[in-house]
Amino acid sequence: MTVPTRREVWVEMLLYPRHTLPTALAPVLVASALAWHDGVFDASAALAAFTAGWLVQLGGVIADNYNNLRRHGDDREHPRFVEALEAGIISFAELRGAVIGCHAGAALAGLHLVDIGGVPVLAIGLISIAASLAYSSGPYPLGDNFGLGDPLFFTFFGVVSVMASYYVQVAAQVDPPLALTLVPDGITTAAFLVSLPVGALCTNILVIDNIRDLEFDRAKREHTLAVLIGPRASHVEYVALLALAYAVPVVLFAGGRFGAPVLLPALSLPYAVHVARRVLGTTDYVALLPMTPHAAQVLLAFAALFAIGVATG
Repeated sequence: MTVPTRREVWVEMLLYPRHTLPTALAPVLVASALAWHDGVFDASAALAAFTAGWLVQLGGVIADNYNNLRRHGDDREHPRFVEALEAGIISFAELRGAVIGCHAGAALAGLHLVDIGGVPVLAIGLISIAASLAYSSGPYPLGDNFGLGDPLFFTFFGVVSVMASYYVQVAAQVDPPLALTLVPDGITTAAFLVSLPVGALCTNILVIDNIRDLEFDRAKREHTLAVLIGPRASHVEYVALLALAYAVPVVLFAGGRFGAPVLLPALSLPYAVHVARRVLGTTDYVALLPMTPHAAQVLLAFAALFAIGVATG
């Protein structure tokens, strides 16, 4: 086995651009589309929300790798990463620094958002950072115990990310500032509903990861939801989340607030079904490795089409 280069370590094993960029971009796309539809779109708030969200997510990913390797130095799940550590290509000190740097960068990006939205945005930012660390840190990391990783993904990558991104764009349009009125006008039923498909499809990326890593997690005595319920029930979870995502545009159209364009995500359904069939057809680690970036592509395709439909519907 060849030792990875520094670039491979940072890009392919830590930044995961094919995973983290879609999961950071999708919520902001959908939230911005709803803001456009409602006449409150603000580009600077959307950009700051994306930057802060992506950096918080990266901090969590790097912290997860750091904590995993600290606990399991001979981890068979990530042999190339172990090789890189042993060869001195990367160090634990660098990983800690990267986690701090990501969260510091998120805080800087968040200053603009706090200026717009005030205390509610500050609270959301602090809770999001705490959740990204609690996922893998401490004596009882939430992602590895109690099966809490899936609801955390759904809540923070879906509901919180979309609604917060929409909230700050509404707040940017309000005078006096929305936070000073103490009226949560940015928290609407529509914002909640459009967040559900994002949360569902983001969570499906984790579901694939957990099915793929199930035997490794069992050996490490980690209790992800897949470990607790098994691969068959995890497949049911995957299908249920996929069905939820594609049902929401239909509900929005039937409710009458949005026109036929909101049904555009149906164009991504054939690809989503193709990926689902491959996921449901195996529990093999190697076969499932490429499925997480494919699931992220499903998310991004859905979000882009959904954004067009919400903005113009």
